[in-house]
Amino acid sequence: MKAPQHFKKINEYHKLANIAAPEHPLISLIDYSAIQYPDNIADIKWIQDYYTIGLKRNVAHKLFYGQQEYDFDEGVMTFIAPNQLMSLGNNPNTKLRKPSGWLLLVHPDFLWNSALAKQINNYDLFGYNINEALFLSEKEEQMMVDLLKTIQCEYQSNIDKFSQKIVISQLELLFNYAERFYERQFITRQISNHQIISQLEQVLEDYFKDDNLIEKGLPKVQWIADRLNLSTNYLSSLLKSLTGQSTQHHIHNKLIEKAKAQLSMTALSISEIAYGLGFERPASFTKLFKSKTEMSPMEFRKTFN
Repeated sequence: MKAPQHFKKINEYHKLANIAAPEHPLISLIDYSAIQYPDNIADIKWIQDYYTIGLKRNVAHKLFYGQQEYDFDEGVMTFIAPNQLMSLGNNPNTKLRKPSGWLLLVHPDFLWNSALAKQINNYDLFGYNINEALFLSEKEEQMMVDLLKTIQCEYQSNIDKFSQKIVISQLELLFNYAERFYERQFITRQISNHQIISQLEQVLEDYFKDDNLIEKGLPKVQWIADRLNLSTNYLSSLLKSLTGQSTQHHIHNKLIEKAKAQLSMTALSISEIAYGLGFERPASFTKLFKSKTEMSPMEFRKTFN
C-alpha cells in the first residue's frame, strides 16, 4: 500500500486540487467549484498540517477522514484538525449537478502568538467525526459564507500590523457561530438526539448487567461513544445541551442507581458492591457515592433498616 503524502504547506493542497497558488502562504479560501482533482484521486491519501473548514454542497467525492466517510449532498460544514489522514472516493449520489462551496485552510503558524493558538483545540467541533457535520439553514449558510469572504478580503488586502488580528477575530467569530448552530442542531433534531440518550441508557444498562465487571472495570467514555458511533466530543456536547450533564455524569448516575438498588435490596458488603460495579477500590466507590448523595453507602443502607 502506498504511503500517504504529507502536506506540510497549504500550497501542496492547491497543487493536488489543480488550482492557482495561494495568495497567502498560511491561509487560503478556495472556491470548491474550481477544484479539479486528478483522475487517480481515489488512490491518493494525505496527512495535512493545517486546519480545514469546509462548507460544501453536492461534492462529487466521498471524504474519508480517518475511518469515517461522508457524502456532501447538502449544505454542511466540517471542521478538521491537523494531522488527520485524508482521502477521497467517488460519490455516486451527486450525478451531474455542479459542486459548490468553500474550503478555508489555516496553518497553525498563522495563529502564532495569539490567544486563538491556545484556544482553538478547546473548540469541541474540531473533535467531531466527519459524520457529525453541521447542517445549516439558508440563513446560517449565508452568514458563514459572508464571514469566509470577509476573511479572504482581509488577507488579500495590503498587509499591515492589524491584518492578522482582524483575520483571527473573524475566525473566532466563525467558530463561535458554528458552536451556536451546533447547539441549535442538538435541539432541532430532538427525535434522533433523544434516541441517542435512550441508546446510551441501554448501553449502560447492558454493561452493568455483566457479571464480569470485576475484570472489565468501569465503563469508559470512549467505549460508550464507540458503541453509539459518535465521537466523545460530539456525545458530550449533545448530552450537555439536552441534559446539562456530560457522558461521565451519566455513567456516574447509572452507577449510583445500581448501587442504591444493591444497598437497599441485598446483603452484599460495601466492598462486594464496589468490586461488582467495576471499581478497583471500595474507597473510590464510597467517595463517588458520598459526592452524589451526601451520604456514605453505609449511611444510605441504614435508612432502609
